[in-house]
Amino acid sequence: MNRPLVAILSGAGISTDSGIPDYRGPKGLWRRDPEAEKLVTYDYYMADPEIRRRSWLMRRDSELWDARPNAAHLAIAELERSGVAVRVLTQNVDGLHQLAGVSARKVLELHGTSREVECTRCHARTPTAQALERVAGGEDDPPCRACGGILKTATVMFGQRLDPVVIGEAMGIAKACTLFIAVGSSLQVQPAASLAGLAAEHGARLVIVNAEPTPYDALAAEVIREPIGSALPELLQGLGG
Repeated sequence: MNRPLVAILSGAGISTDSGIPDYRGPKGLWRRDPEAEKLVTYDYYMADPEIRRRSWLMRRDSELWDARPNAAHLAIAELERSGVAVRVLTQNVDGLHQLAGVSARKVLELHGTSREVECTRCHARTPTAQALERVAGGEDDPPCRACGGILKTATVMFGQRLDPVVIGEAMGIAKACTLFIAVGSSLQVQPAASLAGLAAEHGARLVIVNAEPTPYDALAAEVIREPIGSALPELLQGLGG
């Protein structure tokens, strides 16, 4: 008999306690500086060297590099260690779930990762740290060393489609899970947000942990508005096997 499967969809709100700001919250980056969206919009990025230069400076100065997993990330890793079948579907690109100790093979990064860069021409991947060393050395828009193509982080920018293999696997997990927890996500970015509805439609108990209302609250068996850093560990503690 198969073990019950717990799926956890994490959004930007799970990482704010680690010092990484969210995007769409009341104090989110896109609300504070709508122009910043251009730095992560594919067409602008590919067409404008100045946008790329500003993007590299944004990456260099990102809070990501000093961020450490917080209590919510660690609680998910502890749940996995307890023997519960867990899959993490994350909208985040910060890699903090893996740093917290969740098995990399159990984390689906729906929007890619900031910790690697990818060539838009030959698709070669290298660590972002190496590209940032080149920026620090005076290359304000470092090209791919293999083919000279434009480099970008291995993230899904605005205007790009999600990897169909990754989203297909995420849909399969949503359909198969018995409990689906959406944490720190506005559930507004599709198709990732639709995973919550898909899970509920297939009989999973849907729990939403988020400071603000989401479009899927009406489908949830439980909606928790408490701070994620305390609410999620408390919720997961009751699941440990």
